[in-house]
Amino acid sequence: MKFSLKSWDCRFAEQIIDAMAEGVFALDSRGRIMSWNRSMECITGRTAREVIGKNCSILGFNRCFQESCPGDFKKCALHKRGTVERKECLLRHREGYDVPVIKNARLVKNEDGETIGIVETLTDITDLQTARKNIEEVRRRLGERYRFGNIVGKSAIMQQVFEKIRAAAASHATVLIQGESGSGKELVAGAIHYNSSRAGGPMVTVNCSALSESLLESELFGHVKGAFTGAVRDRSGRFEDADGGTIFLDEISEISPYIQIKLLRVLQQREIERVGESATRKINIRVIAATNQDLYQLVREGRFREDFYYRLKVFPICIPPLTRRREDIPLLVAHFIQKQNKNTGKRIQDMTSEAMRRIMDYPWPGNVRELENAVEHAFVLCRQNRIDVRDLPVEIRTTNRLPIHVRKSSGGYSPNGSSPNLNREVLMNLLDQSQWNKAEVARQLSVSRTAVWKYMKKWNIPLKKPLPDPMNAGQGSV
Repeated sequence: MKFSLKSWDCRFAEQIIDAMAEGVFALDSRGRIMSWNRSMECITGRTAREVIGKNCSILGFNRCFQESCPGDFKKCALHKRGTVERKECLLRHREGYDVPVIKNARLVKNEDGETIGIVETLTDITDLQTARKNIEEVRRRLGERYRFGNIVGKSAIMQQVFEKIRAAAASHATVLIQGESGSGKELVAGAIHYNSSRAGGPMVTVNCSALSESLLESELFGHVKGAFTGAVRDRSGRFEDADGGTIFLDEISEISPYIQIKLLRVLQQREIERVGESATRKINIRVIAATNQDLYQLVREGRFREDFYYRLKVFPICIPPLTRRREDIPLLVAHFIQKQNKNTGKRIQDMTSEAMRRIMDYPWPGNVRELENAVEHAFVLCRQNRIDVRDLPVEIRTTNRLPIHVRKSSGGYSPNGSSPNLNREVLMNLLDQSQWNKAEVARQLSVSRTAVWKYMKKWNIPLKKPLPDPMNAGQGSV
């Protein structure tokens, strides 16, 4: 039995081509299909028996090398170019739907330079296209979440904030956002990014208070393999992840002096070093920082670097607390009701006048976030088309138990007891109504819990509710 090395080579080559994940097919000099691997069968739904000997037009490409298919193989643009690489197009599957592919093609010539055929490869990019659509959908939703319309407010002080957001979005300056917890600092940061020229790039958020110094350093700057115990591979940091976009450093006041020094270099030179690596890496980022602390006071106390502070506050934006823009509360309530209607499928219209009055009188220590949570809480309980007082959280329902002559529209009571409206009897009543919860009484008086303790000490009120006198037990009216 004779053994042909040439025939063995051909069979071996055929099996290699059949094992490839990419679709591979070949055309003869007249444009007829002469070979067809198994991946082509998977991509097109057509077997080799169906297509061998037929023209390549059976594949129904929507374009061939950036041109419509001419039909006549001799007029194919590939004859002029010789080779074409990485062109995205669609082919028609046997069942009638389009399959996105990346196509590569090359002319095959003999020793005399004559074209004897064409070899083409196809890569199915259906999963890639799906991922692209998902990314675009995420970006669209993020853009909707952070558009100006989601920062609700018509008060004069919020109009000033909007102007600053627009100015910041039009620049590349470092921004420092200051405001109380729940006032909407992340929404402002997102509005700046998604309305800027960097909107197409990533926005990476880092909560600086959530990690220790060593973990935060690795999270921000990345590390190389072996930099510390557990560093089993190279890892990029959040600054590299944000390249071409924006990094949002929330709770910036919580970082240590060591991290402040490293961030100072980032702000000055826009370059980083991974942990355990001496080489520097250039990054193209925009930095937005946020804090609920008074950074200038921290600088004066020596707890925050002055040079880093001035690098951060190139363009400061101060978000007012909700108590300074109470005229925006009805707008915010309407906005959150509309949002919850969409999320829950309910059709709640608005609030009753009494419920709105309680909302307006409440001091809102948690600001806009607490207001949104209060509306969501009301949606859980509400069975009518209007939110009533009974649907509101308990702390809001009990706020107006404070006697009318001790309510104050702003501010609190002086801890030296100078307010003529607060006395021992009023404080005792408030303690009884709140089951001696000093924190609740403090919220109602808009003072700190320490101030409540000082009042109790001043008027000899015990810290715990006095036990009833056993001599008077059972003498109540029937």
